[in-house]
Amino acid sequence: MSKQILELKVGADAPKFCLPDKDNKEVCLNDFKGKFVVLYFYPKDNTPGCTTEAIGFTGILPELQKLDSEVIGISPDSPESHAKFIEKKNLKVTLLSDVDKKVIKKYGKWAKKKFRGKEYMGVVRSTFLIDPNGKIAHIWPKVSVNGHPEEVQEVLKNLSK
Repeated sequence: MSKQILELKVGADAPKFCLPDKDNKEVCLNDFKGKFVVLYFYPKDNTPGCTTEAIGFTGILPELQKLDSEVIGISPDSPESHAKFIEKKNLKVTLLSDVDKKVIKKYGKWAKKKFRGKEYMGVVRSTFLIDPNGKIAHIWPKVSVNGHPEEVQEVLKNLSK
């Protein structure tokens, strides 16, 4: 297994993937060809930051869809966990389960993190905007959740012109 950390760049092909959604139905990046995809990686369902981010994207989803885009969140949580999170918080975004972290690693978002002085491996909260041709159009390598969905919306508006 290679230790190489993938550094994706704007203009590169977005790594392809297929993962199960909350109903265990396979969803693939290719399913969204011809649309923008807001692909965000987050650490865990039902935690404060992840909840704020998911609710934020849900709140502006109709506006994002008018810009011909879909929002997909990926975490290592199970489809069952996603189903409960979606129901509990009334989320409208698509959440995909990457239990073995293959896609998270493909996008270079499984990394060493620090919490209360301890190091551990975890998901780096980040967002990729993928254009209708499957190319990376914009990257937010480390995300602060407050105001992030609106930031994404602004970039999307500019790219959609």
